[in-house]
Amino acid sequence: MEATSWTAYAAVFLATLFLLLLSKYLLQRKLHLPPGPKPWPIIGNLNLIGIGSSVEMAKVFLKTMDINFVGRPKTAAGKCTTYNYSDITWSPYGSYWRQARRMCMMEYSVINSYRRGPKLGVNTYEYIRAEELHSILHNLNKISGKPILLKDYLTTLSLNVISRMVLGKSYLNESENSIVTPEEFKKMLDELFLLNGVLSIGDSIPWLDFMDLQGYVKRMKILSKKFDKFLEHVLDEHNAKSNAVENYVAKDMVDDMLAGGTESSAVTVEWAISELLKKPEIFKKATEELDRVIGQNRWVQEKDIPNLPYIEAIAKETMRLHPVAPMLVPRLCLEDCKVAGYDIPKGTRVLVSVWTIGRDPTLWDEPEAFKPERFREMSIDVKGHDFELSPFGAGRRMCPGNSLGLKVIQASLANLLHGFNWSLPDNMTPEELNMEEIFGLSTPKKFPLSTVVEPRLPSKLYSV
Repeated sequence: MEATSWTAYAAVFLATLFLLLLSKYLLQRKLHLPPGPKPWPIIGNLNLIGIGSSVEMAKVFLKTMDINFVGRPKTAAGKCTTYNYSDITWSPYGSYWRQARRMCMMEYSVINSYRRGPKLGVNTYEYIRAEELHSILHNLNKISGKPILLKDYLTTLSLNVISRMVLGKSYLNESENSIVTPEEFKKMLDELFLLNGVLSIGDSIPWLDFMDLQGYVKRMKILSKKFDKFLEHVLDEHNAKSNAVENYVAKDMVDDMLAGGTESSAVTVEWAISELLKKPEIFKKATEELDRVIGQNRWVQEKDIPNLPYIEAIAKETMRLHPVAPMLVPRLCLEDCKVAGYDIPKGTRVLVSVWTIGRDPTLWDEPEAFKPERFREMSIDVKGHDFELSPFGAGRRMCPGNSLGLKVIQASLANLLHGFNWSLPDNMTPEELNMEEIFGLSTPKKFPLSTVVEPRLPSKLYSV
């Protein structure tokens, strides 16, 4: 009798479940989804991930329908490395994000502002950028003739510039009181950008998340503790911990500026010098422009950049071929909508591949070739207006530090080319220079550029 009862209960349960599933299937709206491979059971299309992008679709997602796709998906990286999605990059769209972005934009507006005074029209923080840049030029001159790893110097430059402007001092030095050495911090940044760009299985298959099959979450947690220790030290000095919530916000604003500002400029300038070492004729054109406009008796200033169109073109061509973020940070569809006649359900993740757009043969002549001249013939900027070239993104989620990043990239590149002759070490030929990338949230060189510099200006200019 008891067995019969359990059988009856089981039959009723299965029948109810069947009816629920059947009714859901019958009532489900037939969606006209974008074309793609047939999904597999359980894992869907995870095994067949593919990214295809065009200027038209980038404009739709980043401008025309920006408000529909302004969300961020929940990822392990966002949770573990940004204080539970509390930074500008990974925080969900809403009042918190708007306030955080407003604070960040206010900070950047001060950094980029001009003050009136004895030096009318001088940028408030330009002297900091100039001092740190001259320090690097001085250090490079001291070791001229010997192989160097260029990115180490570029990262130091960017970190010192950002930390002095945002925090009032450089926290990355070899002093006894330093909480972290420059080398340790550089490794932390590399790990941060790698882990924020990996495909974590748990992000796409939540029920496998607890297993951490790839070990990424463990690495994220270790990295988070390192950054937290550094940022706690910084904020202790600034007496900025009024309460726990505000402390988390403050820490992540600092984290955003230090990490984002450093990686974009250091990676871009390293790629630019690498490309020029493979094309000596372009190097020659650049130095000819610098000698003609600047001369041999001073360094390039930020105000000179508009008069150096070929240097600007080199920077743009570098960002076309080697965008810092090959795929912009994923966006999340916040409500059901239609794009190009297809149904896009709420919760869909959207990736915009600026790497693919930068190599689209319908947009660019010889897209794989490094040809700065192409930008002498077209008026395209990188400020989010032209979707053929949008390394900083566009729309509401555009990188708030794009203006500062562009200044550091252009001024650094111009002075490095102006101040030194460059060559490859150990009789290496340009054809032997490895140009492989590491894929993550950013795409640095797989093998850091090793190069030799020789001064080309009067010796007095290299003294600090």
